[in-house]
Amino acid sequence: MRLKEEYKKSGYFWLPGNEDKKIPGTLTISDGGDIELEVVGLFDESIKGLNGEDDLNRIIGHVEKDGFVTLDNCFYKKKNYAFFGIAKSLIHVNQALSGVAYEQDEKVTFHTVSFSIEGLNEWVGISGISVAYGDDYRTATINYTPQDEIIYNLINEFKLHIFFGYTLPGLPATTEAKITHKTYLKLSSEKARELPEFIYALHQITYLLCFAVDATVAISDVSATSNEIVMQITENKSRPVNIKIFYPSLPFPKEHPKIDFHRMLFRFAHIRENAEEIFNNWLNAYSVISPAIGLYFSAVSGSHKYLDGKFLALAQGLETYHRRTSSETLMDRSEFRSMMAKLLWMCPKENRRWLRGRLRYGNEINLGQRIKKIIEPYKSYIGNGKQRSKIIRGVVNTRNYLTHYSEELKDESVKGANLWVLCQKMEAIFQLHLLQQLGFTVSEIQEILASNYKLQQKFSEI
Repeated sequence: MRLKEEYKKSGYFWLPGNEDKKIPGTLTISDGGDIELEVVGLFDESIKGLNGEDDLNRIIGHVEKDGFVTLDNCFYKKKNYAFFGIAKSLIHVNQALSGVAYEQDEKVTFHTVSFSIEGLNEWVGISGISVAYGDDYRTATINYTPQDEIIYNLINEFKLHIFFGYTLPGLPATTEAKITHKTYLKLSSEKARELPEFIYALHQITYLLCFAVDATVAISDVSATSNEIVMQITENKSRPVNIKIFYPSLPFPKEHPKIDFHRMLFRFAHIRENAEEIFNNWLNAYSVISPAIGLYFSAVSGSHKYLDGKFLALAQGLETYHRRTSSETLMDRSEFRSMMAKLLWMCPKENRRWLRGRLRYGNEINLGQRIKKIIEPYKSYIGNGKQRSKIIRGVVNTRNYLTHYSEELKDESVKGANLWVLCQKMEAIFQLHLLQQLGFTVSEIQEILASNYKLQQKFSEI
């Protein structure tokens, strides 16, 4: 979770149902969503508490400017006892809900969760700002037209909203007139749903944008509303309370990503006519190939400090992808079962368990065959037959060496700059298959290849 600046608020904190025992503290939320609470004293100074049997599942607070805050899934990182002086303790917090105080066992449910994602403005590419210059370029007219909200129905019973926030210049505007425009996303549900359901859907959408812009991006400005938690505006009018949500979300790049629309795989404009189908195809793909998707993003997000780790994630990801999307085997399943039964019958009884273990996966195609099948639809972009065979051998030998560190494979494994080039190829092949999962046609994928310089670079060195 990206924060523009560190969130640091002082206040008083207590356990639900124990409002009489309030202790002072400071709540700190840093960039990335890491949350800590430093308190003066302890919530429970009884013998039970001193023995470490604290129940810090939920802490309630009242902090400066923001009012109530609910802190969930907490535990002591550093616990100090003050027998005659002042002692500070440090508490780790997994989730903070600013603007509300929940009871001890009260479920956290919402009807909407709004958020933004780095690169969302550039990816959506819709703005209400227009600038017109006079003939002599000495005058200019700046207009802003609020943009309509766009709503899509998702297969997980959420609705996905693309909406736009803006600010207009204040008066008097003697030295500066400023208009701001920002794109947001919102997940809404007709029925109240627990926060983890929203977070899971938000996580899936964030990774879709990571894939679309070909960069690792983080969420920001997460807030939620519930129809049951409202504030009275007038005697006859009320509105839901806006509850800010903080948690350590993934993905999270430490450095702000550089978003360049020329390097994006595709933009919202490319899918606008069938965007609902694309979004739902991604959710469907997640339900089938989520392990492969996770391995792909672990490889491209910089999670692996060493190239060996990135390569292994890509190799395992491609193998898992093919395993999840293809039921192909070496022979017909009934034939294999019949052959296996015959072999076990002929095998000495004391060795049958060993043989059964050896034959268990004997009908599965090997990694080399899987990589060949994955390359097949896009082989025209990956050199000639000899070059493709070299890539397949490189993937298989390097995966086997880095998995088993067998000395006979050491010289046959790919290393150094050549390993980096191989990873680029594997990453590009993965991207083409994920585009296919989203519903892009062969001709549309060819257009992306023809116009995307970054993708072309990955295929350029064979």
